[in-house]
Amino acid sequence: MVGNANLEQANAASGMAVDDECKLKFLELKAKRNYRFIVFKINNQQVVVDKLGGPDETYEDFSAALPVDECRYAVFDFDFTTAENCQKSKIFFIAWAPDTSRVRSKMVYASSKDRFKRELDGIQVELQATDPSEMSFDIIKARAI
Repeated sequence: MVGNANLEQANAASGMAVDDECKLKFLELKAKRNYRFIVFKINNQQVVVDKLGGPDETYEDFSAALPVDECRYAVFDFDFTTAENCQKSKIFFIAWAPDTSRVRSKMVYASSKDRFKRELDGIQVELQATDPSEMSFDIIKARAI
C-alpha cells in the first residue's frame, strides 16, 4: 500500500498521468514482441501512445516516426548478434527533444521523463537525443553491446 501512495505522490508531483495503454503496449513489445517500437507523446497532461511500429519495421522506420520539431518518448527493441554469435535483444528508452521543439515542451518532457520511465519495467538502455545524429544506428549498436 505504501508503494501506491508513493506513486500517487509522484503523479501529483509531475502532474502527469500515464495512460494504461502505454503500459499494455510496452508489455506486448517486451513479452510478445508484437512491436519493434512505440512512440509516446504527452497530450493534455497525460502520456499516451502516439505510434506503434510492427515487428518487421526497421530502425530507419523508427527514426522516421519521430517528429522533427516535437518532443517524444520512445522505446525501441533492438536485436543484435554478439561477438560470440549469440542473438540478443535490448530495449532502449529514448527521450527525444529536438533543438527545434518549443522550450516549454522540452521542460514538460524533461520533468516527466523519470516518472514515466518507472512505469515501463524492463528498459535496459536510456538515450537522450536532441538531434538524429545523437541516436544514430551506430550509437544504438554501440550502447547495446
